[in-house]
Amino acid sequence: MKWNSNLRRTIAVGVLTLPLMLSGCSYFGASSSAQIDPPPPEVEAQMLEMGLTPTEQTSLTAGDKLFTVYLENEKGLLAPVALHLPTGSDAEKLNRTLDMLVQDGPYTSLIPSGFRGVLPKGTEVKAVTVKKDEKLAVVEFSKSFNQYEAADERKILEAVTWTLTGNPEIQNVQLWVDGEKLSEMPVDGTSLERPLNRTLGINLEFDGGSSLSGTSAVTVFFSAETQDGVQYFVPVTRFVPAQGDLVQSALSELIKGPIKGAGLERVLTDNTAVDGVTVSNDGIVTVSIQDDMFEVGEKPPAQMMQSLVLTVAENAKGDKVRIWLNGQKDVVGLDNQKYSEPVSRPELINQIPL
Repeated sequence: MKWNSNLRRTIAVGVLTLPLMLSGCSYFGASSSAQIDPPPPEVEAQMLEMGLTPTEQTSLTAGDKLFTVYLENEKGLLAPVALHLPTGSDAEKLNRTLDMLVQDGPYTSLIPSGFRGVLPKGTEVKAVTVKKDEKLAVVEFSKSFNQYEAADERKILEAVTWTLTGNPEIQNVQLWVDGEKLSEMPVDGTSLERPLNRTLGINLEFDGGSSLSGTSAVTVFFSAETQDGVQYFVPVTRFVPAQGDLVQSALSELIKGPIKGAGLERVLTDNTAVDGVTVSNDGIVTVSIQDDMFEVGEKPPAQMMQSLVLTVAENAKGDKVRIWLNGQKDVVGLDNQKYSEPVSRPELINQIPL
């Protein structure tokens, strides 16, 4: 056993994560034991001002369904957080999901400490219409959507886009305000001539003085920690030479680790190397890695394996991912899950206790 102290801490947290499910609807990161607190007094007062009866107030509390939304953490980075979706009709679930991104909105009590929504205070989600044949979500906001700082413009676009495209029926997003389609964002003028999708990236890292020509974007998942010591994953988009394989390039960036001062922790070590990446005819992406820190049969940390799965799934064309380690095709993590078996992209990430 050759683990260093930092990796040992990561391993200890890894055993707290929920089991990896083959159904593709698993949790990655944090704990499943979160309890939903009742709304604080100010929210209850707001309910009464809105004229809601006790029965109607249940629509402002958490239900049993969960959905991954993208919230800002204490370091200003967007992170996926699996939240209990407020109760209500299935037809309006996407509306309620975006309502959870509104600063000081009616669902603030359902958001874990240290996180917040990025939509301007007072924003109303008037409608979310999904055109299934185009895999397009058309979102209409109220005029309050226009009231934000220029520095927050891109973060708003990323949060809305990544939250909605977590739904398999949605690949693209179009924004409207009070019945008018936006051709550009109202404050800093970001072009919206084309629908938004995940090629937008998230938490971008690049030298503003460098040219992006001849590059491709990859998104990798590092680890972060709440003030209560709960580990969770944060996606970061970087730019790599366009000629290379995207999965290989993404894994190389994951091995490099996060930049200093970002509040992120590395999940792989300098000893890690990628032996190969293959995609089978049935869409299974197999990643073979080498790391001499692990002896034969030794269980790798769940945080490390889950980060690999998330990163590969985000950048690969295949539908499922499996990991082989040091030539071994039977890889079991410290969470006792078999990462050498094909797993689908998880639908729920980071269920963090309130």
